[in-house]
Amino acid sequence: MSAYVEYLKEVFSEFGLIQPRRMFGGYGIFHKGLMFGLVADDSLYLKADETISPHFTERELEQFSYEKQGKAFKMSYFMAPEEIFDDPDEAKIWADRSYAAAVRSSKPKKKK
Repeated sequence: MSAYVEYLKEVFSEFGLIQPRRMFGGYGIFHKGLMFGLVADDSLYLKADETISPHFTERELEQFSYEKQGKAFKMSYFMAPEEIFDDPDEAKIWADRSYAAAVRSSKPKKKK
């Protein structure tokens, strides 16, 4: 496991236990079985949905994307704000938001 991913355990100590898992050349960051973050190239991205994405976009935080067969694909993860790495309370706030987005996205959609 990378030193950066180990460091994230400290960053999120106020939030609770995280379980990093290797995925696609990076890591998924899980809490209670749900992925609320991902690490790519030693950068942390946090889960977002329509409820919390304004918190990221108003701060112009980059959305995670990857390229496959010449096409760019955006995922529902945004770059984590820098202050979470120095402030455990901020880290908890942002982790709570992203975990809540993961909970919402894990619920089955209601049929109309």
